[in-house]
Amino acid sequence: MPLENLTILTDAELLEALKTDNSLAFDTLYERYWLIAYQAAFKRLRDESAAEDITQDIFLQLWLRRQELQIEYLKSYLLTSVRNNVLKRMEKENRILPVDKLLEEITIQKGAADAALIEKELKRLYENVISGLPKAQQQIFRMRYEQDLSTAEIAEQLQLSRKTVQNQLGKSVQQLKESLLFWAILFFMK
Repeated sequence: MPLENLTILTDAELLEALKTDNSLAFDTLYERYWLIAYQAAFKRLRDESAAEDITQDIFLQLWLRRQELQIEYLKSYLLTSVRNNVLKRMEKENRILPVDKLLEEITIQKGAADAALIEKELKRLYENVISGLPKAQQQIFRMRYEQDLSTAEIAEQLQLSRKTVQNQLGKSVQQLKESLLFWAILFFMK
């Protein structure tokens, strides 16, 4: 089937064709979503080369795992893959430090006795920041990160648009980062 005929197919139809090793279906999906995935990666990394690498890797994995993947919404799958790959890359480049590694670092630098106290203080600070958010942001944040609901599920339960949920999450995460970063700077200056 010529590529131009495949462009009228839905994502679900193209994914089914992809499972039968149809490279034209892959090419169509690639053309349809490459720029979206790239832009999502670039927005987070601000590095063209790294964004291209991540986007290529995601599509490579889509091709390599084409027969085993069960994808309901391709765009959501790709954007989630971008986010996960960006986080992995940032962690690998030591641009972010996960909380468990931060606590491990604290244990090394300040000793095991202080680490338990610092961990307790970090958890208290986290809870204070979350509790200090406006009620709607707090509810959305807890639903996402404590109940592990997707933004779509939160939007549905709260009868909000998904974009509103994402905006509220972004604001609450930014507030948490700023508060915890300030605390970490004070701690390491001691």
